[in-house]
Amino acid sequence: MNNSHQDVWQNCLTIIKDNVPSISYRTWFEPIVPIRVDSNILTIQVPSPFFYEYLEEQYIDILRKTLRKELGPDAKLEYNVVMENSQFDQSKPYTIKIPTRNKTDLRNRPFSLPLESESGSIKNPFIIPGIRKLHVDPMLNSDNSFQNFIEGDCNRLARSAGFAVANKPGGTAFNPLLLYGNSGLGKTHLAQAIGILVKEKFPEKIVLYVNANKFQTQFVESVRNNNKNDFLHFYQMIDLLILDDVHEFAGKIKTQDTFFHIFNHLHQSGKQLILTSDKPPVELQGLEQRLLSRFKWGLSADLQSPGFDTRIEILKKKAYNDGIDLDDEILEYVATHITNNVRELEGALISLLAQSTLNKKEITINLAKEMIDKLIKNSRREISIDYIQKIVCDYYNIPLNLIQSKTRKREIVQARQVAMFFSKSLTKSSLATIGTQIGGKDHATVLHACKTVNNLIDTDKQFRLQIQDIEKKLSF
Repeated sequence: MNNSHQDVWQNCLTIIKDNVPSISYRTWFEPIVPIRVDSNILTIQVPSPFFYEYLEEQYIDILRKTLRKELGPDAKLEYNVVMENSQFDQSKPYTIKIPTRNKTDLRNRPFSLPLESESGSIKNPFIIPGIRKLHVDPMLNSDNSFQNFIEGDCNRLARSAGFAVANKPGGTAFNPLLLYGNSGLGKTHLAQAIGILVKEKFPEKIVLYVNANKFQTQFVESVRNNNKNDFLHFYQMIDLLILDDVHEFAGKIKTQDTFFHIFNHLHQSGKQLILTSDKPPVELQGLEQRLLSRFKWGLSADLQSPGFDTRIEILKKKAYNDGIDLDDEILEYVATHITNNVRELEGALISLLAQSTLNKKEITINLAKEMIDKLIKNSRREISIDYIQKIVCDYYNIPLNLIQSKTRKREIVQARQVAMFFSKSLTKSSLATIGTQIGGKDHATVLHACKTVNNLIDTDKQFRLQIQDIEKKLSF
């Protein structure tokens, strides 16, 4: 065979590129370096042991076909696997040679590395050394168990689906399971309860809970430190991945692209995904359509505000866990006046206990009324970007669809800028998320809008009065 190893591998890549998704090609084939070709044996260098194993599991057929086309029916493939090990000279890659089984079978024997050493370890974004399953902290709060989750009409479907998943992760039709609803309704609690039960029933499985913002930060760090592949490999090891607040990916295209690849790998490998969001997939903005379509593959279950009976049960459970004995009259008063979400209910109970302990007062109905009245007066409605847009559009008497359009009319632009200004100051959303939900703009446009509004507040008295009026309507 006269072709060089570069020519042989390039000819293989030409065929492979047409037969695998572009992101898979970039992730799994572009990092490969051809080393040499000797008769019918091609040697390639791959960046990690996991990389080798994944190629063998997922792409052996396409590798076999392309190599036999280039090198003949007896084609063989050998791997050089780059290892990182402090025992060796770090200026040179340490490689191990993986021989093929025989001349007629291109598939190599799987191999394993000694777990006692640090050789071949995949960099864990959670700073946990090694790839042993016991070393992957699931990041779960033990209090968020099914035993502590109160079931009611508001969450029965989500709870039942979650329990089914926990008993058979990856083996139900609920993959992914997307839990959605407003803040404070128990999405994180239920998602973590699934993880806790899976760890109890299947201790060998790797379970991980991570918030979308944490995932984003890890991804950026992996790109900055040039170890993106390690980041990918770590997440592709997970048996049950719980991703909280997936809506925070809005506008973050590269993070979405990476998660798309991780999602595909886990789903195709029969691993379980649990996602939480503030909205159902159909209402999520700023996320790629291909990602949203995958969110719809399994089950989307909503959690709603708890009814009165459920609120009573939540308070009783919380009081029991905290060792508090409360009269039914007090529980009913709290449950009647705190209705929005579970978090506020538990917060009211904590405040009541704190007042009783610090002031050495008995918890009475009068103390409960005094505390709840203060909480209601001081609490502000949780404001969403959608709500801000509605209030701003009502104030300026313009249709909501115009603020979402690309029109450059002065009055529309100003209303859009005001909505962005209040969204930045009254919500915890990122600039990218705000821009995506208000007219599909980028973070730079939102930043400019906020500066423009601040300048007008300082220089235009009439505009300043308008902002004050809108702020009152938002605060009500």
